[in-house]
Amino acid sequence: MSSLGGGDDMSSASDLPFLGPRTNMDLQEFSRKPRHNVSVTLGELLKRVGDSTEETYNNNSLELGNNYSNIATPSSFPFILSFHNLSYSVKVKSKMALPKCLRKDKDNALLDDNMKMLLNDISGEAREGEIMAVLGASGSGKSTLIDALADRISRESLKGTVTLNGEVLESKLLKVISAYVMQDDLLFPMLTVEETLMFSAEFRLPRTLSKSKKKARVQALIDQLGLTTAAKTVIGDEGHRGVSGGERRRVSIGIDIIHDPIVLFLDEPTSGLDSTSAYMVVKVLQRIAQSGSIVIMSIHQPSYRILSLLDHLIILSRGNTVFTSSPSSLQHFFAEFGNPIPENENRIEFALDFIRELEGTPNGTKNLVEFNKTWQRKKTSNSSSFFYNGSKPSLKDAISASVSRGKLVSGGTNIDPSLSSSNVPKFANPFWVDMVVIAKRSMLNSMRMPELFGMRFGAVVVTGVILATIFWKLDNSPKGVQERVGFFAFAMSTTFYTCAEAIPVFLQERYIFMRETAYNAYRRSSYVLSHAIISLPSILVLSIAFAVITYWSVGLAGGVSGFLFFLLFMVASFWAGSSFVTFLSGVIYNVMMAYTVVVAILAYFVLFSGYFISRDRIPPYWIWFHYMSLVKYPYQGVLQNEFDDPLECFVKGIQIFDGSPLRAVPEQLKIKLLHNMSKTLGMNITSSTCLTTGADILKQTGVNDLNKWSCLWITIALGFFFRILFYFALVIGSKNKRR
Repeated sequence: MSSLGGGDDMSSASDLPFLGPRTNMDLQEFSRKPRHNVSVTLGELLKRVGDSTEETYNNNSLELGNNYSNIATPSSFPFILSFHNLSYSVKVKSKMALPKCLRKDKDNALLDDNMKMLLNDISGEAREGEIMAVLGASGSGKSTLIDALADRISRESLKGTVTLNGEVLESKLLKVISAYVMQDDLLFPMLTVEETLMFSAEFRLPRTLSKSKKKARVQALIDQLGLTTAAKTVIGDEGHRGVSGGERRRVSIGIDIIHDPIVLFLDEPTSGLDSTSAYMVVKVLQRIAQSGSIVIMSIHQPSYRILSLLDHLIILSRGNTVFTSSPSSLQHFFAEFGNPIPENENRIEFALDFIRELEGTPNGTKNLVEFNKTWQRKKTSNSSSFFYNGSKPSLKDAISASVSRGKLVSGGTNIDPSLSSSNVPKFANPFWVDMVVIAKRSMLNSMRMPELFGMRFGAVVVTGVILATIFWKLDNSPKGVQERVGFFAFAMSTTFYTCAEAIPVFLQERYIFMRETAYNAYRRSSYVLSHAIISLPSILVLSIAFAVITYWSVGLAGGVSGFLFFLLFMVASFWAGSSFVTFLSGVIYNVMMAYTVVVAILAYFVLFSGYFISRDRIPPYWIWFHYMSLVKYPYQGVLQNEFDDPLECFVKGIQIFDGSPLRAVPEQLKIKLLHNMSKTLGMNITSSTCLTTGADILKQTGVNDLNKWSCLWITIALGFFFRILFYFALVIGSKNKRR
């Protein structure tokens, strides 16, 4: 297991020379021409083996480490992603500013009092088979440029054009043919590397691919990523030891390239890694590019070895381009600018340090930006080589040719040849397949982390035992009636409070959900429905545990039928409470803030439920909150279930004095008082006369405006209502585009 070794070693079967000799690595040899022969795609390997058995996959064509570097396929329609004059500005909170006549806009960073320029007229191109890296200091605009190219900035805010093979990319098509790897490794900690990639395959690969082919594809990808020795190791987190940092990063890349995208965007994939792990990651990206993809990545400060793997650089400074060419051109560029790079100096470190020094001068990098424009025009006019030898193919022909070679597996069987926006498939699988895969993954995570459910179950059991022992075998006396009402109020409110423990569940998954839905791994509706369905077994277990512990111990009325109805209300309460908490977790992203809001709102629900103050006594301007209270309906329903027997009497004869100071009077005197009262009222009241029935108690507590069945259906409906709100919260809150 790689996690125990403490290293980040690649598979011995891989032919990637990650740890090989570092000789002959002069940057000049990496000033290569665009590749017209690229390595075979993973999809093409699968196509070659056809319908063979899984053993054939493992023993023959899918042994990438030994065979795939020897296979090359002509790329008749290579891709070029071009971007022209990209500009993007955002509003910032303006502080006390100087008058415009006194302000120095030395670098065009500020457009006016509240606008900041993040990208300023950026142009360039990225080619198939190559890695284009965006460099610069923090705040230079690296991630913003990657987001702009990946269509993660609103079209209304971004100026300029992004084209693929000369044609403007529609957002829907770009999501199908591309992938975006975020800077953070957003993975489920208790899944193994193989399971993580397999779930990604089930989401991104079409249902028409057999299970064995998906497994074979995952195994091929594991070998390509150098994760063979870590395949059975869990990802891990702070509390569970797992794979190393470099392996985590490669897994993050793997889940987004499982469908073999044509364009791959990465936001600082080497961030936080040691030099060896970072080199391994970029070496993997080089292989991905050589398989027929465009790879565009941002990187803070690459090492000499990493720089040797890069084909094209764009260096930014405060949103402006200060250099764009191959790494081997750095020496020539700065020599012409008048600041040659010293012989023994690391070229990229010198360039970045020099740019940082310029940023601190009054003129900033303005002169370097202008020189780069002049240098680029001269370089273009002197260039006589072209990427295409012959007529320029259309985007449709290029993608169709790429799909026929095995690229873009998620759309390989679904994309219409016309490739118009209306017929590009948005998702690889139907709705129900998404639901099944999400449910399977969630249940596997739950089984690997039983402490999450164990805490909720323990809280419910402990609460039930405490209530059962405090309210043990209540009688039907006036005091017993009061205690029954108190038991129901506390029991129903506690049900909702225990649901608050589910807040971290979605918050832990939220960013994983955003990453997966950003490029249409599955539908948001599939996630919401699957999330609701898999919550039902735990809700049922919690409800049964609480009902069994409390119902017979407290001595509630109704027998078996009363117990079943009480159980139904427990299930409905847990359902509504879980839905409410899930909805809030989709709106509030901070765990502590979510807990605070949930506890406060539930307190208001209890206050207006009708227990502390009856419905008739609530002021008219607050009555709306009474009907919004989630606690009102289950509380009212279980009270009606308890006191709906017309033959049951709760106050007889002399018990009428139990709630007054006369309860201490001797019994004989109480009987005389009843006799005198009978004369005054003109009716016979004896010690056994029923004075208060269940209907009277319901009327006194003000819970007779709805019957118990209506309360049950309303509670269940509120659960569905909050699940629907949760869906809309995800739709609105999971937009992955900047404004």
